[in-house]
Amino acid sequence: MIRAVIFDFNGVIADDELLHFELFRDVLAEEGVELTSERYHADYLGFDDRGCFVAALRDAGQTPSLDRVETLILRKAALYASAAETGLRIFPHAAESLNALADRWPLAICSGALLAEIEFALNLIEARERVALIVSAEDTTACKPDPQGYRLALEGLQRLPLGLADLAASDCLVIEDSLAGLAAAKAAGMIAVGITHTYPAGQLTEAGADAVIEGLATFGPEWVVERFG
Repeated sequence: MIRAVIFDFNGVIADDELLHFELFRDVLAEEGVELTSERYHADYLGFDDRGCFVAALRDAGQTPSLDRVETLILRKAALYASAAETGLRIFPHAAESLNALADRWPLAICSGALLAEIEFALNLIEARERVALIVSAEDTTACKPDPQGYRLALEGLQRLPLGLADLAASDCLVIEDSLAGLAAAKAAGMIAVGITHTYPAGQLTEAGADAVIEGLATFGPEWVVERFG
């Protein structure tokens, strides 16, 4: 029985995967590292900022020192904030889906995005108060496909005064757009729904999705109960 729903953020709520690629590409170009769309989608999509910068620098034969990576993260965050202020794209029906599900179950977000980026988008669609818990890049030391973030989300939900102290991983429904995210959710023991915002249905199924949807228009309580109880 589903008792909590956990959303990924980039590629599920915020339509900003292209923006993130462009910012990674531009920041890395200043470091002498070329990042192509093909390489990003094959190897780095689903990583948080730190994971992407570390992997890209290392793969280019450069040293991803702590100070250097932190500088790149801050540079990209400033560029993202500037771009978001001019018009962050949100996927259709994101607000409706969040609100409908929040009327039935506690909601969490588990993402490799920075907390400020997540809260900006949620406030933009007037949904911040509907989300009980956010696990962001600042909370984790390992990015997806590592299940750390989803395990932290489970622990966080258990601690909230919502009657979920006995919440099990198998009681949690996750919605993800990336292959790495699906792998993380499944490794944490959760039910995972893939959404075809970034990858086609076949790849999401191969990555372990328990169900696949094409958009958020139908992702509400009725759909969840019909498929998972």
